[in-house]
Amino acid sequence: MRDRLPSAGHGSASLQEAAQATYTVRPLDASTWAAFAELVERNNGIYGGCWCVAFHTACYEREISDNRQLKEQLVRSGEAHAALVFDDDGLAQGWCQYGSPDEIMLRHRREYHKDPPPPARWRITCIFVDKRHRGQGVARAGLEGALAQIAAAGGGLVEAISETTVGRQAQGRFLFSATVELFEQYGFARGRQVGKHAWIVSRPVEPA
Repeated sequence: MRDRLPSAGHGSASLQEAAQATYTVRPLDASTWAAFAELVERNNGIYGGCWCVAFHTACYEREISDNRQLKEQLVRSGEAHAALVFDDDGLAQGWCQYGSPDEIMLRHRREYHKDPPPPARWRITCIFVDKRHRGQGVARAGLEGALAQIAAAGGGLVEAISETTVGRQAQGRFLFSATVELFEQYGFARGRQVGKHAWIVSRPVEPA
């Protein structure tokens, strides 16, 4: 899957770079594990060594203390899913993590379960972009890729919990699940607010 994508950043230089950027999106699996691992290591393990396992239910169910080892085990056994975004040089520059409710949890769980929305088949939790490639359409490519992979897997209702950013300067550490505004551009609708700036968003995806 290759896309020519608009910029998510600001300024003419960012717009020009994004207009020229093209990406290839591939599933995270055994064949792309090495590229994923290189991206994580290039970014110091992601958030202090998370390796994108914090929302995996297996993180709390299995006695594996090494996040890298756990993530690799989940990927190679088909228990971790993501759309991995590659640049023209074949380097991974970001991903969009998704999975079933049995596979991954959402943030704001306590507030979410007070009045849960209709059951979703899929969840999107993390959208990560290499720190040197932000504002260049990588997050969009990842989200598009995840939705395409979900459609290929049979589709269904997809949910996420993300942050609104309009009218405020949001800190990047709170935007690991991207922004409500980005999800809305891809047809997601707001449901219930579960945090000061956090909303449940969802949309159905037709099977491919």
